[in-house]
Amino acid sequence: MKEVGNPSVATWTEAQRALLHQFILRGRQTIAELAQNLAVSVPFVTKALNELIALGWVCEVGRKENYARRAPRLYYLNATKGYFLGIDMGHHWLSLRISDFCGTMVYEHTRVPFYYEDSPACFDHLLSIVLDFLHATPLSAQQICSACMTVGGRVNPEAGTAYNIFTSLDGALADALTQGLGIETTIDNDTRCMTYGEWLQGCCQGLRHVVFVNVSWGIGIGIIIDGKLYAGRSGYAGEMGHMHCYNNDIICHCGKTGCMETETSGVALQRKVMQRLRDGQVSILSNTPEDELSLQAILEAIQREDVMCIDVLQEVAAELGKNLAGMINIFNPEMLVIGGELSTTGDYLLRPVQMGIKKYSLNKVSEDSIIALSSLTDCAGLVGACLTARSRYLHIDNYPSHPKQRPTHST
Repeated sequence: MKEVGNPSVATWTEAQRALLHQFILRGRQTIAELAQNLAVSVPFVTKALNELIALGWVCEVGRKENYARRAPRLYYLNATKGYFLGIDMGHHWLSLRISDFCGTMVYEHTRVPFYYEDSPACFDHLLSIVLDFLHATPLSAQQICSACMTVGGRVNPEAGTAYNIFTSLDGALADALTQGLGIETTIDNDTRCMTYGEWLQGCCQGLRHVVFVNVSWGIGIGIIIDGKLYAGRSGYAGEMGHMHCYNNDIICHCGKTGCMETETSGVALQRKVMQRLRDGQVSILSNTPEDELSLQAILEAIQREDVMCIDVLQEVAAELGKNLAGMINIFNPEMLVIGGELSTTGDYLLRPVQMGIKKYSLNKVSEDSIIALSSLTDCAGLVGACLTARSRYLHIDNYPSHPKQRPTHST
């Protein structure tokens, strides 16, 4: 594969990187719009922009519409300048995507069967799946700039370490992936990648204050505060699913009892459906052996309008809404987005969640917040992984940092 690293990236000026960040956040822009959004002069923007055009990172993409006079030129990222690999690890599957420099998907392979275990053989199998995918595309190895893999649970993205998976590896997981793939690879929490993907390409584009709820096998939240992802001190923020909410004596996979996700997640949905089938309730899944009663099978039954499975889902969703009312009260977001695997059930999930939030949150606070389903649904993690890989490659920090002095320039 390609040699890791790109020295030209490291030598970019702060002004060049600021322009690239503006294109990522706002899309196609004129020179005047770039200058206004950065609060700098037109000559300052023009100089940095021409440098990026000469390097091939930015190109002219047309002219501004609806102008009575000669329309100004529009500029954007050069889509073919480089490509980014996203690896999304789900519950018993692996999904892969390559996006171009503009963030548009060019190749994708989803739901490849993958059963995790903490062993060198399993890690080698993961690498082989990814390498086979890369070799099946017409792209050369040198065109893949960087990669990012989503990881459930606690992840320190800066150190490249994961708390829950491949702990038997020598060194950081990100380093092992970089060495095995020959591509500079980072890792991040799956929900945080989903949040970033939804924020740049989904239903909450341009908003400053967002809470994203990943309702999948477990529960996690991603937080955007004042237009920045919030990760916490070590990258562990967002573990809402492990708040103690119930005295139900049900052991969570984290080892504690009564966690929120024991009643509000995919694992809760599966457990409750199994119990109802044991109790003799009728469903299109009635004759399905328990070892084949996967979460995906239940979601498919809901899509086929199975009444029993829908009833269980809405019971889970009502509990979820009750707990999310607290998130509304705490964060007062512009939008709370419901994503993850269970979001594919649409209004069956959304309506009970909305009612639970309405019932248990402060009305004055909840009136400010839109409750919406993810527009990227089960692709959010894959989209976010590619976009995170791009931001890391460009050294554009998604997280809050100490304010930097704006570069001086002449007017």
